[in-house]
Amino acid sequence: MLRKRFGQHFLEPAWVAKLVAVVNPRPDDTILEIGPGGGALTLALAPHVGRLIAVEIDRDLADDLEPRLPTNVTLIRGDILQLDLATVCVETGTTAIRVVGNLPYNISSPILFRLLAAHDAGRRIADATLMLQREVADRLAAPPGSHDYGVLSLQAALTADVELALELPPGAFRPPPKVRSAVVRMHFHAARPPVDDAGRFTEVVRGVFTQRRKTLLNALRHATGLEAEEARAAIVGVGLDPQIRPEQVGIDTFVRLVNSLPNSA
Repeated sequence: MLRKRFGQHFLEPAWVAKLVAVVNPRPDDTILEIGPGGGALTLALAPHVGRLIAVEIDRDLADDLEPRLPTNVTLIRGDILQLDLATVCVETGTTAIRVVGNLPYNISSPILFRLLAAHDAGRRIADATLMLQREVADRLAAPPGSHDYGVLSLQAALTADVELALELPPGAFRPPPKVRSAVVRMHFHAARPPVDDAGRFTEVVRGVFTQRRKTLLNALRHATGLEAEEARAAIVGVGLDPQIRPEQVGIDTFVRLVNSLPNSA
């Protein structure tokens, strides 16, 4: 039985095979699956990997799925947002856990930020193959200069290369959702260049993009409280024109800009 509060939409078999091909599972992989649901993807991936850990919040679905799981699959009943990823990584004994999931539309952004934060904290996530609402996927993978480029794009780009891997129509699911979906691949890496203060970076980026229609100069002043000349000097100091729009600034330059801001901002 579907539970509406969990935002459940189950993938049809033909699309399960396409998603497995995108994941490209290997015999030495340890995979963390978010929301196995009825187990279609779980059972398709399990024969190809060393170990699979499936996290399911719906107790009824978990009870139905558990008897059908092969021995290399561990089922965890719980909320991925409450799961201690550090413990999972340590217990698996792997240096590169892989994440797969058909994320519920209503909590996809919190899960994404949790994965990014976990990787930043050294939790050893190698990559993630995630099914998302197309709008979220577009924002996640957006390049500088595009309409979708913004806070989510920048936060992801700090520690991951993101690509759109697959587009899915509503008919790929049961029941069909009211929105289109897409699969993204996130390949995690060390932050580049290093952020001096992660909290401040997030605060400045969010402040700047609430003013994305303004020039970078005015948006930065709004986000930081800097005087015009201080903001102008910081922008010019990293080689930018103060009159460009925030969405024209790539991740490396954004990091250098925030790192260069006066401590009093």
